[in-house]
Amino acid sequence: MFPVLIGTVVIAGIIGYASEKSGFTHNGYVQSIIICVGGAFLFYFVRIMFGIGFSSPGLNAIASSIGALIIVPTHWRK
Repeated sequence: MFPVLIGTVVIAGIIGYASEKSGFTHNGYVQSIIICVGGAFLFYFVRIMFGIGFSSPGLNAIASSIGALIIVPTHWRK
C-alpha cells in the first residue's frame, strides 16, 4: 500500500512538470505539481475507501492528475 502511494506522488509530480513544460498549463511548475499531487491523493483515498477507479494504480494517478489540472480554474488569474 505504501509503495503505491509513493508511486502515485511521483507520477503526479511528473505529470505536473510535463504539463508546464509542454505548455498545457500556465500555473507555474510548483503550483502545477501541487495541484496534481493533491488530485492524486484525493483519488487514491477515494479508491481505498470506495473502490472507485481503474484497476491500475498508475492509470489512476495519471487520470486524477490530468483531471485536477483541468478542474482547478487557475487560468483566470492575471
